[in-house]
Amino acid sequence: MSQETIGRYIIRDPGICHGEPTFRGTRIMVRQVLQQVAAGMAWETIIQEWRGSIERDAIAEAVRLASQAFAEHAHEYVVEPAAP
Repeated sequence: MSQETIGRYIIRDPGICHGEPTFRGTRIMVRQVLQQVAAGMAWETIIQEWRGSIERDAIAEAVRLASQAFAEHAHEYVVEPAAP
């Protein structure tokens, strides 16, 4: 498999981080940044933590794509069906 473009800022490349989605031009895994967002870390702090290697628009793209994936696949993660 060769590099796949997932978005403007996100790619998957089997030669980088075992093919996990990363931000283009970095070895920063998207899931790491999404975990920071989920923990409530301010986006500017996340950018500082990664020494400016990612930008606000890249974080926004990751959040948007994660939101879309959740909307499309949430039914796959149902632990208990809703009561009637």
